[in-house]
Amino acid sequence: MSAILMLMTLGLVLGGLLGVAARYLKVEGNPLQAEIESLLPGSQCGQCGYPGCSPLAEAVASGQAPVTACPPGGKALAEILAAKLGVSIDLSGVEDKGPMIAYVHENLCIGCTKCFKRCPTDAILGGPKQIHAVFADACTGCEKCFDVCPTECIEMRPLTPTLQTWYWPSPAVAVA
Repeated sequence: MSAILMLMTLGLVLGGLLGVAARYLKVEGNPLQAEIESLLPGSQCGQCGYPGCSPLAEAVASGQAPVTACPPGGKALAEILAAKLGVSIDLSGVEDKGPMIAYVHENLCIGCTKCFKRCPTDAILGGPKQIHAVFADACTGCEKCFDVCPTECIEMRPLTPTLQTWYWPSPAVAVA
């Protein structure tokens, strides 16, 4: 019984010390970085050259990356980030394309698994020497599989709206 009480006392004391240390030794994050990260798409696709949206937000907040670095965000995200940071931007080089997903042409696929290994979200299904397919709900449209396919059997197609993803388009502005 004394061993149980001793372990319980030790646990309470060490837990209390950890709680006090967490409160007084915490590191404050950059609030601008958190705001920028909330604006980014969050797909962690890596098209910007960073491993995810959080490192990109840190780089944009510190001025190391341009506000046009996120290809899935397009022109709209670049304009919002420029307004938030108070910088001017040139949107002529920003390509504004809609969301895309990969599609595998089964008659051309040889099952080499190069695309399978490059997919950051495991959206490609298949195995060695088997025909591959794309799980559309997991595909972020990063085009990494498209770049490495030796038979060019992967095609990037625009995401077709479904009942779950369709939204009412904004009304046209009336000219008076």
